[in-house]
Amino acid sequence: MLDRGFTTIRDCGGAHSAIKEAIADGVFRGPRLFIAGHALSQSGGHADFRGRHDHSACCGGALTGLGRICNGVPQCMQAVREEIRTGSDFIKIMGSGGVSSPTDKIDHLQFTGEEIRAMVMCAANAKTYVTAHAYTTEAIRHCIENGVKGIEHGNFLDKDTAELMVKHGAFLTPTLVAYDEMSSPKWTGYLPEAEQSKNTEVLYAGLEALKTAADNGVKICFGTDLLGPLGAAQTREFAIRGKVLSPLNVLRSATLTAAQMLRQEQRLGQIKSGLEADILFLDENPLADIEILDQPKQYLKGVMKEGRFYKSWIPDLVEGRDAGYVKSSL
Repeated sequence: MLDRGFTTIRDCGGAHSAIKEAIADGVFRGPRLFIAGHALSQSGGHADFRGRHDHSACCGGALTGLGRICNGVPQCMQAVREEIRTGSDFIKIMGSGGVSSPTDKIDHLQFTGEEIRAMVMCAANAKTYVTAHAYTTEAIRHCIENGVKGIEHGNFLDKDTAELMVKHGAFLTPTLVAYDEMSSPKWTGYLPEAEQSKNTEVLYAGLEALKTAADNGVKICFGTDLLGPLGAAQTREFAIRGKVLSPLNVLRSATLTAAQMLRQEQRLGQIKSGLEADILFLDENPLADIEILDQPKQYLKGVMKEGRFYKSWIPDLVEGRDAGYVKSSL
C-alpha cells in the first residue's frame, strides 16, 4: 500500500493492534494504521459467517475472524469496551446485510436502535466514534439517527438520506472498486453464487449514490474494501470515482476529508507547516487526470511519510533518508 502512495489507512475490521504497533515501531514498512479491530455484528449479521445449517451457539463476544458477535445492550457495550481496550481507534458495526455474509440479505436492518445508541455512547465515552456498514436508505437512516458518524458503502443512498447525513455531519465512504473487481471474470468463483447475485445488486447503484452524495454536500472519504488478492486493485477506485467526480473532489476524499473523519485534520491530510510530511512525488498532475493515481508504477516517483522517503524511483532521493537530505542533494 505504501508503494502505491497510501501513507495512512483506516481499517474497518480485521487488522490487529500488533500490526499497527509494528509499523509504528519500524519493524516493517507500511502506512500508519487507524483500526476498528473487530467489526461488531449481531447474530446472523454481516460478520457472522456461520452457514444456515450451522447450529453452534455464538455466545456473546465470540470472534469470527474480522468480526465480534454481540446481541443485546449489555453484550454490545462490552464488545465496544473490549475493542477499545485492545487498541481500536474507532468502532465499526454492521448496520445492514452485506454481500459476503451467507445468511442475511442486503436490505436487512441489523442491531436495534437501543443497541446502536449504547455502542455510540460507549465509543463517545472513549472519545471516539462509530461507523457502520450500511447499504440501503433505511439502514443508513437507522444508523445516523442513532448516532453513527460514518457510513461504509451506502450504495442505495438517495437525496433525502444524503441531506440527513449532511444535517448530522456524517461521512460516507463508498467502496466501488470492490464490487467491480468481484464481478470481473478473472475472479469467477471468488464469491459463491448467492453472494455474487448480491454483489450485482449493489454494483450498479454505487456510482449513482456517489454522485448523489457529492451533489448534496455529503463529506465523502476514499475506500476500497478489497479483501485478500483483490487488494492489488486498490488504486482503481480513483479511476472509477473519476467517472462522476472532479479530480479535485476525488483527491479531497483521499486526503483532507479522510483526515477529518479520522479526527486527525490537525496532523494529516494536507501539505502544510506543522503537519506530518506525507508527500507523493509524481511526474504528472492528478488534478488534470485523476487516473494517473491508478498507475503508480508509471507516474509515482517517490513516497514520503513523516518526512522520510520510504520509496523512491528518483536517483537523488534515497530511501530511508529524511526530508532534510533533499535540500543538499537536489
